Amino acid sequence: MLFNSFAFVIFLPTVFVLYWLSPHQYRWALMLVASYYFYMSWDVKYVVLILFTTSVSYGGALLIEKQESKIKKKIILTGTIICCLGVLFFFKYFNFVSESIVSILKLFAIQMNPITLNLLLPVGISFYTFQTMSYVIDVYNGVAHAEKHFGYYAAFISFFPQLVAGPIERTSNLLPQIKEKHEFNYDQATYGMKLMTWGFLKKMCIADVIAVHVDSIYDSLNTNTGFPLLLAIFGFTIQIYCDFSGYSDIAIGTAKLFGINLMTNFRSPYFSDSIKTFWSRWHISLSTWFRDYVYIPLGGNRCSKLRQSINVFITFLISGLWHGANWTFVIWGGIHGLAQIAENALKTPLDKLKHNKIGHLFSVIITFIFCSYAWTFFRAESFYDAIYVIVHAFDGISLGKHYFSNIIGMSPLEQIKILLLLAILAMFDFASLKIDVIEWMHSKNIMFRWLVYIVLIMFLFLCAKVGNDAFIYFQF
Repeated sequence: MLFNSFAFVIFLPTVFVLYWLSPHQYRWALMLVASYYFYMSWDVKYVVLILFTTSVSYGGALLIEKQESKIKKKIILTGTIICCLGVLFFFKYFNFVSESIVSILKLFAIQMNPITLNLLLPVGISFYTFQTMSYVIDVYNGVAHAEKHFGYYAAFISFFPQLVAGPIERTSNLLPQIKEKHEFNYDQATYGMKLMTWGFLKKMCIADVIAVHVDSIYDSLNTNTGFPLLLAIFGFTIQIYCDFSGYSDIAIGTAKLFGINLMTNFRSPYFSDSIKTFWSRWHISLSTWFRDYVYIPLGGNRCSKLRQSINVFITFLISGLWHGANWTFVIWGGIHGLAQIAENALKTPLDKLKHNKIGHLFSVIITFIFCSYAWTFFRAESFYDAIYVIVHAFDGISLGKHYFSNIIGMSPLEQIKILLLLAILAMFDFASLKIDVIEWMHSKNIMFRWLVYIVLIMFLFLCAKVGNDAFIYFQF
């Protein structure tokens, strides 16, 4: 079930009403049923996988907490993680590994056919697998206590607003909120609805509209050079941000309707003045997950400079692989890893550059351009496609009207609408660096804020691309 679908328009109000009419002691059960129904709407049979992963991690955590021996705890932790990752590997990476082995053998003149499985990747499997893993690791480290109530724990893992694309919630934040009694809060609910509206606008009016033109260019790469490829590079940069941050806004806003606060997942990442800052603002729940459960266990920065650089690079390679079973994702992760290593090596001169406003602005622009070109490996179907886009992006470049009128197919009115929306997005994100824009709007005169709300809603109805387009991160 997509957020931007008619089914969700029926589903959400129904669950909302039932939730607040139900006694507190039964709300977890209602949320669990609603979440499993939400997940089964994709494919009924894959509900077995989330139930299996939930049960294994639940039982593993209980066993870990009961053990006195450190060795036994580690054995149980290892077994639990292998089970959870095993399911993820089988469905997401089996074919990738099989085909990669065959490709490597061919280099040594050994011919064989890859063993591949015709399996549909279960939606959200990467997200809920990481959530179960962090829970078990937290119990092992003594950061959290094992939850004895299976229903509470299952509702925590399957909480439908963030089930299929995050944020990847931590035990300490979401699980207590599943258990505690909530009183309906009008301000929290209206804040959630405003945040959802903003998320829908980013997804349906910007991301989905841009996607049509970006896809048309990538679908016929060899017939395009110059400006079309340049627009594909920067178009996808905006598309993926509006698509994924839009999903996060809708998820966080939906949770607020039930009195639950999810963690912030984006914080104006394209205004970052370094790659390190970018990753502290982009997909925050995942970047902090890799920091806490991969980078720090590898040694973090509590070691030599060389070892620290290796830890950074390994973490980014794994992060890239998490995103997809394709070498393009690994390369994308490696590029970001190398960039952060370079920044660490040049920290002193870079910090001096950013001391004044011009230097800071220059750093923001360079970071944005770097991230945009790196996204090419994320979007392209193959390494060679990505290289083609980058190499030929400036061939015979022209900024004339010919491109807009004859190649991209955008009318002048459509161009004006998308440019206005991008301007609104830029102003919102820039202001968000210092204030909560939605709270700020709430403090303004009622006439002013309702004028703004009406304008945004008009944009949503007039500019939205209707078609139930899936969110990009659903494929991961």
